[in-house]
Amino acid sequence: MKQLMTGNEAIARGLYEAGVSFASAYPGTPSTEILENVAKYDGISSEWAPNEKVAMEAAIGASIGGVRSFAAMKMVGLNVAADPLFTFAYLAINGGLVFVSADDPGMHSSQNEQDNRNYAKFAKIAMLEPSDSQEAKDMVAEAYKISETYGTPVMLRMTTRVDHSKSLVELGERVPFKAVPYVKQRDKMDPVPAISKVRRFVVEEREQKLKEYSEQTPLNFEEMHDTKIGIITAGVSYNYCKEVFGDNASYLKLGFSYPLPMNKIRAFADKVDTLYVVEELDPFMEEQIQRAGISCHGKDVIPNIDELNPNIIAEAILHKGQEGVTVSDDLFVPRPPALCAGCPHRGFFYELAKRKDTVMVGDIGCYALGGAEPLNAKDMALCMGSAFSLGHGMVKAFADSGQQKRVVAVMGDSTFFHTGINALTEVSYNKSNTICVILDNRITGMTGHQENPGTGYTIKGEPTTLIDVERVVHALGIRNVRTVDPNNLADMKATLDWAYSIEKEPVVIITKWPCVLKKYSHEDAEEFNLDKTPCVIDEEKCIGCKKCLTTGCPALRFNLKDKKSEIVESDCVGCKVCMQVCPVKAISRKGYK
Repeated sequence: MKQLMTGNEAIARGLYEAGVSFASAYPGTPSTEILENVAKYDGISSEWAPNEKVAMEAAIGASIGGVRSFAAMKMVGLNVAADPLFTFAYLAINGGLVFVSADDPGMHSSQNEQDNRNYAKFAKIAMLEPSDSQEAKDMVAEAYKISETYGTPVMLRMTTRVDHSKSLVELGERVPFKAVPYVKQRDKMDPVPAISKVRRFVVEEREQKLKEYSEQTPLNFEEMHDTKIGIITAGVSYNYCKEVFGDNASYLKLGFSYPLPMNKIRAFADKVDTLYVVEELDPFMEEQIQRAGISCHGKDVIPNIDELNPNIIAEAILHKGQEGVTVSDDLFVPRPPALCAGCPHRGFFYELAKRKDTVMVGDIGCYALGGAEPLNAKDMALCMGSAFSLGHGMVKAFADSGQQKRVVAVMGDSTFFHTGINALTEVSYNKSNTICVILDNRITGMTGHQENPGTGYTIKGEPTTLIDVERVVHALGIRNVRTVDPNNLADMKATLDWAYSIEKEPVVIITKWPCVLKKYSHEDAEEFNLDKTPCVIDEEKCIGCKKCLTTGCPALRFNLKDKKSEIVESDCVGCKVCMQVCPVKAISRKGYK
């Protein structure tokens, strides 16, 4: 049977068919849907981990325990998980360990554009690159065979286009994997220096065996057509090249892309007149090929910034673009992203933006939009869970340099559990006066509403231990803690006034209100007044001051003809922030007196 699947859905199906028993991940676009789909299959223990390092460590533990295990993350998540990965690369494999690193060329939903193929070379592990959904599913099974045969973790390097594009996938049956009984073998599993020195040679011997495998595996294959142009490529770039050149070029398609099959590459190069290496993003293959003395073109013609597409490749190699529809730029209306109508973060940012001599440090989440017009509250951000520690460093710098500024550092609830707890420990332990804010919207919002340790539910929707944010904050030694409804602007202002008044100790504010798009739990319904009756504007009272528009709510409009504000009722969820902002009380809840 065949089924239309995204690459992420196909990975999940491949894990099921390969007899995988354990899978863990932290949600991050473009990899999120892998675990969401894995959780639908019986026989696989699926978990959201608090961060990628923990997900990798749990998968390693399951592998050592003798079953096939899996972890998934976006490319920056592998930065977090690199610590256990690099050490486990020295140790023995029981059940196979495969993980996905989902790269995001073009930075559609990421803060940088790193090429994680470099991790495979750095850690000296095997890497596979699917180019469509069928390959994504099929390569999972092959990856486990490689992992167990050669004793290596295996990276499946995905990219956004392969993750999210759909193609037909032929389904198979689940093949159970017989668990490998655990046997103590400290000489292979305890990475103290004396043992790691020995295992270091094993890693090199393994890499040589993987090079031999790369020369023979059917995952690397030639397609010989016109030999004037030869293209070495992998992943989605293969599809782009086929679309541009068709049978007017020959191809060496590399599905097993580290270690490279250099003998096969040399033989292919000898068959073509001009050799091109087409890859996203870095000259990862190109540099290795050139170092082997094989002449080729690569980043001298192909960009190393932004994701590729057929038109870019055609212009770079053929010096002509592909035919297509052209549209005047004048017809495009700029639509910058905005916080959703009714977003509980809006009230906090609205009040914070009024504060003078304040530096607002953000983090990775929906609240990244707090720096955009018209709120203009956020100054900067760095990486997941960094806001409190980044803010703390700024506090120390301002104190040493005499700059009279307060630092407000902000992160969400899922980010707090990810790596924010360590950062808040830094603030508490080192006596910082950073104002730390945890925007608790009761879910992992940005990646599509995944459960986290603060929601009380697992990935399968089963009730579990709810880790209370406020209790954790108190446990870290923070004495000054307040929880506030951010939709109540008067309370939000008073809470910020209180926080600013404390000058020699750390302060934590917890804004607590569910994400407006969340499917509310029974507990949400009991704790919060979730009435979504929309607001309306009395045209006679409205003076056209546009004050309500300064909240940045997408449900609000300004009628240029009548010089009055309007509310699109179908968009409004009745958060009442605009009601509190209006200076003439022209806004009310529909049907309320």
